[in-house]
Amino acid sequence: MEKDMGTEGIQDKYVNPYTDFGFKLLFGTAMNKELLISFLNALLFKEEVIKDVTYLNAEHLGTQEYDRRAVFDVYCENEKGEKFLVEMQRGEQQFFKDRSVFYSTFPIREQAKRGEWDYELKAVYVVGILNFSFDNSDEKYFHHEVKLVDLYTHKIFYDKLTFVYLEMPKFNKNEDELENMFDKWLFVLRNLASLLERPKALQNRVFDRLFETAEIAKFTKTELSEYWDSLKNFRDWYSVMSTAEKKGREEGAREANWNNARNLKQLGVAIDIISQATGLSKEEVEKL
Repeated sequence: MEKDMGTEGIQDKYVNPYTDFGFKLLFGTAMNKELLISFLNALLFKEEVIKDVTYLNAEHLGTQEYDRRAVFDVYCENEKGEKFLVEMQRGEQQFFKDRSVFYSTFPIREQAKRGEWDYELKAVYVVGILNFSFDNSDEKYFHHEVKLVDLYTHKIFYDKLTFVYLEMPKFNKNEDELENMFDKWLFVLRNLASLLERPKALQNRVFDRLFETAEIAKFTKTELSEYWDSLKNFRDWYSVMSTAEKKGREEGAREANWNNARNLKQLGVAIDIISQATGLSKEEVEKL
């Protein structure tokens, strides 16, 4: 796993947005909603389309007793009633796309009205900020915007349901390369916890608020305690993931050596040569 943001320790100047505490602090609190508004506008619309947001209940239960409970990181609606669900995915999950689709059903279903209703829906946006990469076909393609599309015409079939995925490890722009608010927001998410000072490229009112909010030295004792717990959980998770990946690589390399040794033996190559080439002992090669 690529070394990622904010795993260095507790001496950082700014909060790690990949922790539960940091993400909720920056994007999930009403007092800082201008940060969320700015981020969503930069990500989805490229201009100041959203004027205001109202935070909604982030915990949802299905309509049936056996339905799975869903807890969203950030869930809100704008002044038009459009719904925005923002999730921080800290680790790769086998079915993270399924999870996104499942989560989208809650803001869709809750729009149903009793009595006469014509099924008209407000738009729903599901945003996944990913601390991993899932598409290795293109190292530069990290901003995925997904809608329902007619495969024959290649035109959008339904424009009120949008899934956005950001593969954050692929975003590697430095401060001098930031061209717009979208770049600046991704730079902040990617680098905030490792910054020692505020970059000159991030000088406007929204980022004034962000850096003031994110400064760990200004936390209350309670906030500090909650943050350390959240950071510890993040670091423990990161350590487990790194160990698992390292083990997986080692096991994969050893399996490759076994296969190579088996093939070389079938070709009649001398056992001592196979041993030198694969790192396996002569006894191991003889048993193949």
